[in-house]
Amino acid sequence: MNATKLFYNHESDSSIMIKKDKAEVSNWTDDLEYINEELEYLLDIEDRMLNNAVLYQELQTLRRENVLNLRTLYRYEGVIKVAIECDTVECDAFYLSKHERNRNLYLAHKKKFRYVKLKVLSNILLEAKR
Repeated sequence: MNATKLFYNHESDSSIMIKKDKAEVSNWTDDLEYINEELEYLLDIEDRMLNNAVLYQELQTLRRENVLNLRTLYRYEGVIKVAIECDTVECDAFYLSKHERNRNLYLAHKKKFRYVKLKVLSNILLEAKR
């Protein structure tokens, strides 16, 4: 197995942290892009099979939030590069706090998406029983 080494002994701790944060944000944006695709399918399923106005509105709201969260994370991805220039503990703490806020935003959105997705799937099962 040929694994690519992400970090090297000569790299500073801050450089390693920046790489780790960039990789994490990249994973978050990839996940939200995939959620966009899933939301399109869920909206189509809702429209064709369920015709539930409340559920449709929830999906539309979630899609809008997903786009806004993606935009926030893409902007943050560009800001991460500035963090390498930090030379004080306060600066490091600022970027760490910003990263944690973005992580919490991502995780809360993902949790909300899972909840709404389960509502759609359970409604499909209820519809299938009729």
